[in-house]
Amino acid sequence: MEQLKTIGRELAMGSQGGFGQSKEFLDLVKSIGEARSKAEEDRIVLHEIETLKRRMAEPDIPKRKMKEYIIRLVYIEMLGHDASFGYIHAVKMTHDDSLLLKRTGYLAVTLFLNEDHDLIILIVNTIQKDLRSDNYLVVCAALNGVCRLINEETIPAVLPQVVELLGHSKEAVRKKAIMALHRFYQKSPSSVSHLVSNFRKVGGPVFCITNRKIRLCDNDPGVMGATLCPLFDLITIDVNSYKDLVASFVTILKQVAERRLPKSYDYHQMPAPFIQVRLLKIMALLGSGDKQASEKMYTVVGDIFRKCDSSSNIGNAILYECICCVSSIYPNPKLLEAAAEVISRFLKSDSHNLKYMGIDALGRLIKISPEIAEQHQLAVIDCLEDPDDTLKRKTFGLLYKMTKSSNVEVIVDRMIDYMISINDNHYKTYIASRCVELAEQFAPSNHWFIQTMNKVFEHAGDLVNVKVAHNLMRLIAEGFGEDDDAADSQLRSSAVESYLRIIGDPKLPSVFLQVICWVLGEYGTADGKYSASYITGKLCDVAEAYSNDETVKVSADNSLLFAVYAF
Repeated sequence: MEQLKTIGRELAMGSQGGFGQSKEFLDLVKSIGEARSKAEEDRIVLHEIETLKRRMAEPDIPKRKMKEYIIRLVYIEMLGHDASFGYIHAVKMTHDDSLLLKRTGYLAVTLFLNEDHDLIILIVNTIQKDLRSDNYLVVCAALNGVCRLINEETIPAVLPQVVELLGHSKEAVRKKAIMALHRFYQKSPSSVSHLVSNFRKVGGPVFCITNRKIRLCDNDPGVMGATLCPLFDLITIDVNSYKDLVASFVTILKQVAERRLPKSYDYHQMPAPFIQVRLLKIMALLGSGDKQASEKMYTVVGDIFRKCDSSSNIGNAILYECICCVSSIYPNPKLLEAAAEVISRFLKSDSHNLKYMGIDALGRLIKISPEIAEQHQLAVIDCLEDPDDTLKRKTFGLLYKMTKSSNVEVIVDRMIDYMISINDNHYKTYIASRCVELAEQFAPSNHWFIQTMNKVFEHAGDLVNVKVAHNLMRLIAEGFGEDDDAADSQLRSSAVESYLRIIGDPKLPSVFLQVICWVLGEYGTADGKYSASYITGKLCDVAEAYSNDETVKVSADNSLLFAVYAF
């Protein structure tokens, strides 16, 4: 809300944009900014709405005044109120011959209307006329409207003119025309399918559309950057058709990274970072599983790793995208090493965002190089201590992927500690099931396995999925499946010993008690250490203590029958 109020103040006071500085509008913005409650703010806005309804209904309103009223309507809508009574006036303003009024009208309608609004039909003819204007600013305003307002049914009405503008002398028009075609493709691929096939390489990095050429290496980097967006979508759908463009993309990325673009495209001293990110995403697609294509990318990606400034957020964003690219293309040891070094810096950072990026990036790399995770294991585990919940959850997912026999004890113990600390029952259930899964798969000993299961059931309680309890009982019954009777017998003995120690705890969850009763009934006397009378006594105590819990009572009674039968 504070951002909206700030925008409103800028609208009111921004003389450069030509929105005017009427005292009434300034007072409106000031009063809303000083409102002490939502109710007071709503009262001010509703009063403004009634005022505008009355004034906009008057005859012969000066254009300057109407422009101000429309801007006030924009502010009202930004605050979440309905200004639909004034939409038609914004549509009419797009018909005006004055550039300032026309642009104001287009600004308003693109904010007010959606592509299915009933008033769209009234603006299509105006857009067609403005796309043929000699004034490129009018053409740009119309193209802005095209991107926001044209729907699948009205695309054919403006498509030929938009395609024609791809050859316009002004780079701003060419850029917006590409954006409009991209929007058409997103809304209705079939409507521009005859154009998509022409996005092919012709004598170099040149793309043809109906005898008009779009240069990927356009003299204006903004046009080239805009072209990358539809290309990314096309490559995502059909990678093989664009394999021959790898060299062109690599060349462009090299030129951008070497700062051959004008300084105006720098952002926080990084050369055209958003173009770099888009190119890296495209290269990740083209290099996936393709050694020959990937080899062409190694040098430029390595150069970015070495030269990219990691002191700014945008620099780190590029480095992160480099890691994503490296994890997608055919593996290269030097690039994997450079990626691991960047990940190490991310994980050691004090920034939650950089740690999150490090965790995510490491999760991508371990798919192709699992040994990389070992050197960062402690740093990853420490992220579970971070106060940021989102980072903790991301870390948990990575730890699950990193777990193996050599580190299962440390990781599962920390997972259980994390499970104890959270209040989200749904997520606690998920963690419990993951801990059980890892313990079953990598348990270093029977004793550790049983102790781990005890912790999970004790702290997750009845949130633990019943299937987990069934899986545990089945595992104890079937053993480890390695034809080692001694190991299976030891597993069951460890379970009996453990459960006899904790069976008297008054806070045991119901599902855990069912497991305990079943194990004691089945295997309590199996090794001869405990008599049937001792086991039955313990089970009778459970049945008596939990007489109000029908499920536990039934489990205890059934287990008693097994114990008595064994006796």
